[in-house]
Parts: sequence; structure tokens; C-alpha cells
Amino acid sequence: MAAAARSETAPTAGNQPEATLREATAADLASITRIEQASFPDDPWSPAMLADTVASPDSPVWVVERGTASNVVELLGFAAVLAARGASDADVLTIAVDAAARGLGIGRRLLAALAATARDRGAHQLFLEVRAGNSVARSLYESEGFVVIGTRPRYYQPDGEDAIVMRLDLHRRVEAGTAEATAPHAADGDEPANQTVSRLGVSND
Repeated sequence: MAAAARSETAPTAGNQPEATLREATAADLASITRIEQASFPDDPWSPAMLADTVASPDSPVWVVERGTASNVVELLGFAAVLAARGASDADVLTIAVDAAARGLGIGRRLLAALAATARDRGAHQLFLEVRAGNSVARSLYESEGFVVIGTRPRYYQPDGEDAIVMRLDLHRRVEAGTAEATAPHAADGDEPANQTVSRLGVSND
């Protein structure tokens, strides 16, 4: 990526080491590919597609990682957003969390990073699509301010499940975030343990 990588650190649940949110680099592609293939076994993006997404200046990719007791850094999840600078609309491309890290709030942190990135690049609205039956992911999106704006019948193939189209007003999100800054928040561990992954075009339960 052209821009220097940014990162932030926050505690994870229980006695887990701290997890760091940062922009992805080419060095993360092996771990990103592993999570992608495990999360979307029926239709994973190819390593070349993932590499192009990480390299593109228009599709920032974020990752969450943490160190282990043996001083090994492990990737817990990744997410990407299509947000060309100056464009009024942005699209969530993918969010995927390692199965062993679900229920720790990783998906929520990644989604918030995508929204902030899109807003910082000038977008006013953030869109995504999710399977109609993916209730856990829909609940997460709704809790972050997304609203349903339409349905695409039989969008997902080969099973023909409908896609729910959702939109987030990024300016309204900023106002809401300011108002809630001093309000109590649920711990990351309160996120559903069966947190699903979803992406624009493909989503699985």
C-alpha cells in the first residue's frame, strides 16, 4: 500500500494477549489466504485476487493480530473496503475472522476500521451485502448503524439465497459515536461466540 501502515492496540477478552489492528501488507498474504479459504471454502478469492486487493490504493485492507505465549504473531482476521479517495460511496468487500478467534469482537473492530477508512477518504455512505439467513452478521451490522435498503433475489449461487443490501450513513455514525463516547459498552467477549463472516457477493454462516 502507498500509505504507511497504521495500527492501534486494544486488550482482548480474559487473559489473552493484546490484539493489534493495523493495515495489511504483502507479508500478511499467506495468513490472509489461509483465513479466506477456511471462511469461504465454497468460493474463496484466489491468492492473486487477495494480493491485488492488498496492493490496490483503492481497497485498504485491515488485519487484527496478536502475539502468542511463544512469541509468535498470529493473524485473527482481515477485512477490506473499496473506497477510492473522493468517491461518495464505499463498499465492504470482505470481512473474515479465524474460527478460533470468533466471539472476541474482532469482526466489530474490523468493521469499524472499514467505516473509519471510508469516511476519512471522503465517502458519505458505506454499503454491503449479506445473506438473508445470516442473522448473526446482520445483527452485528445493524448494531453498528447499517440499515436494510433492499434485497437481491437469489443473488447467491448455487443455492439461490437472497442478498440483503445494507447501507451505513457515515456522517450519522460519527455523530452517534460522539454521543456514545461516555456511555457504557459491552465487552468484546459479549459478541456472539458463533460470529459469522461475510463479504460483498459471498457470505457464509
